[in-house]
Amino acid sequence: MQFKDEALRVLRSLNYYSADDLAQVSLERLGGQTNKVYMVTSPRGRHVLRIPGKGTEEYINRGVEVVAARAASKAEISPKLIVSLENGVLLSEAIEAGETMTPAKFNESPAKVKRAAETLRALHCSGATFDFRFELFSMIDEYLKVLGTKDVNLPEGYHRALDAAESVRQALNARPLPLAPCHCDPLAENFIDTPARMWMVDWEYSGMNDPLWDLGDFAVEAELTRDNEILLIASYFQTEPTPAELGRYVIYKAMCDLLWTIWGLIQLANKNPAEDFQAYALRRFGRCRALMESNDFVDHLQNVSVGNPP
Repeated sequence: MQFKDEALRVLRSLNYYSADDLAQVSLERLGGQTNKVYMVTSPRGRHVLRIPGKGTEEYINRGVEVVAARAASKAEISPKLIVSLENGVLLSEAIEAGETMTPAKFNESPAKVKRAAETLRALHCSGATFDFRFELFSMIDEYLKVLGTKDVNLPEGYHRALDAAESVRQALNARPLPLAPCHCDPLAENFIDTPARMWMVDWEYSGMNDPLWDLGDFAVEAELTRDNEILLIASYFQTEPTPAELGRYVIYKAMCDLLWTIWGLIQLANKNPAEDFQAYALRRFGRCRALMESNDFVDHLQNVSVGNPP
């Protein structure tokens, strides 16, 4: 099959497997929205091969990704990275007996939501230093520049929502939190559960960031029920969050959709066949606008602006 031929060519380029290893290798295609991912089984063991998707070099710094992946591995949050190439090819240890999570699996198992919260907290408290500052509005600007080179239009009302988000920028800047190492793209599928621990994979968008971005984005990506959101917040904070902390969480739920709307349109322009990215972008923007227009959103903004009073 064509995909196996490509994977074998890449495996040969790693200078990790012997000719005898490659003669006995077996490959299984795994999931991935933008990249090609394979389970590699050989006499050297089981590994995961990641081949970067077409066009991803426009908006992903692969050197930054490698630094984050190695730091997360050292913190025992991500599997060991074995080989990395400048073009974005990665070979990592496989997670054995692992269950790749989905929104449905999280919502069916509150215990797994709790484990995900604990994993995010462990990452944020790990003391790791990533080589990138994930700055929401700068990334929106950069993604808009990339999209400006493509033949795809933004959803109607996007620029109005972006203008309205200026109040979000002001509120966040008024009371900045200490930066922490963050995953920044906590899709449900980027969590792998095992009997021993919950792992995280895929560090393409990671950086130093406000840790509540990860919490809000995860709730959105996992499509958590209200009860599971309450559990997520309680498990992460391990105490009652302040109004300002809860406000940041809600704000980031809206802002992640504002950002990933543009990302989805870039995938559409790049003809990524992984899913219907037109529908993906419209769904995300509609959810963002609904939250920003909700009655409570202004109150959350105000609480963030005030911060945590002494």
